Amino acid sequence: MEEISFKIIVADSSHKKYSEQITQEMENSAKARGTGIAKRSPAYIETKMDEGKAVIALTSDGTWAGFCYIEAWGHGKFVANSGLIVSPQFRKYGLARKIKQEIFKLSRKKYPDSKIFGLTTGAAVMKINSELGYIPVSYADLTDDQDFWKGCQSCVNYEILMSKNRQNCLCTAMLYDPHAKKNHTEELALRDDFKKEIKLFDRWVRLKKFIMLKLTKSKDTVKSLFL
Repeated sequence: MEEISFKIIVADSSHKKYSEQITQEMENSAKARGTGIAKRSPAYIETKMDEGKAVIALTSDGTWAGFCYIEAWGHGKFVANSGLIVSPQFRKYGLARKIKQEIFKLSRKKYPDSKIFGLTTGAAVMKINSELGYIPVSYADLTDDQDFWKGCQSCVNYEILMSKNRQNCLCTAMLYDPHAKKNHTEELALRDDFKKEIKLFDRWVRLKKFIMLKLTKSKDTVKSLFL
């Protein structure tokens, strides 16, 4: 594989020219996965750039390669690193991990006392999160900010989320708590187990997806019989 040099920096207003390309790739990626938030507007991405709450990856010749941004919820008590996306042509270079590391650093700098959380269906992202200190948690451990959960409305699996009273869905919840001193040894052990069993966990996620989607289809079939 050809060696490519990437520059990962905090995005600013000079990077707005990439906003449409970024949002289009986010949508394409969500459709390909069959899950996840399907749409973010270029204007929304540009706002994150203006606020200094995003990182962007570029090649040495200025080609856009990747992006991720920060969202704050519950008056800053919770922070999410959202919209991680890597251009298809650069997905074999370990760029997602580097972007996650940089957006994590930026989140800790801007929100040092906030809990950082994520919802994902990808085992690779789960592994990266684990390396950064996240642990798998229940949905009850996440923010109760209504605006955050409204953001799930554009996800193809929103009905599944609501049918579970927002307590479960296809995504796995992970959380980094900067003040988690208690049970620190146990948390470290859990992260080690998570890293070792990532392939097993990946199979579990796929099984979870299969079961939930099958249940949803079954309910739709029953409903159709009474229409």
